[in-house]
Amino acid sequence: MQARINLFFAWFFIPLVLMPEQVFAVGRYALEMLGVVTQEGDIPGRMVGALLLLAVVYLVQHFRGSLPPAGKPEGNGFLLGYRVVLAANLLAFMLLLFPFAHYFQLIESRNVVMVLGKLAIIFGYVALAGWAVGFSFLYQSSLPEKQ
Repeated sequence: MQARINLFFAWFFIPLVLMPEQVFAVGRYALEMLGVVTQEGDIPGRMVGALLLLAVVYLVQHFRGSLPPAGKPEGNGFLLGYRVVLAANLLAFMLLLFPFAHYFQLIESRNVVMVLGKLAIIFGYVALAGWAVGFSFLYQSSLPEKQ
């Protein structure tokens, strides 16, 4: 069950890390179709875009039954892959928290904001590498063992 939740959030965070502006633009356009005036990069558009993406990932998981890669918990490399994907999910979550902290001006120092912005970019790259490695180990755990 925990592995399914971990993979669910991985597939939720991957589009948000790879193409955040496009996901947020879809949310902004959805709000504008409902008559709400928003500005580019505004928090309501980001929230609606993320919720729409969450709904899409849930629908794919619901109709497909699972999200790839479907590893076997008793297979070689499953635990390592699970942990690497979990670490990548945590990095992606921290990456996505930064714009909210910056928007609500929770961080007053301009220098700290600049350093955290660069760290957020690094978190995105490390998260992408973590998903690639973790998915590889999860896929490997589902393969039959050679005699």
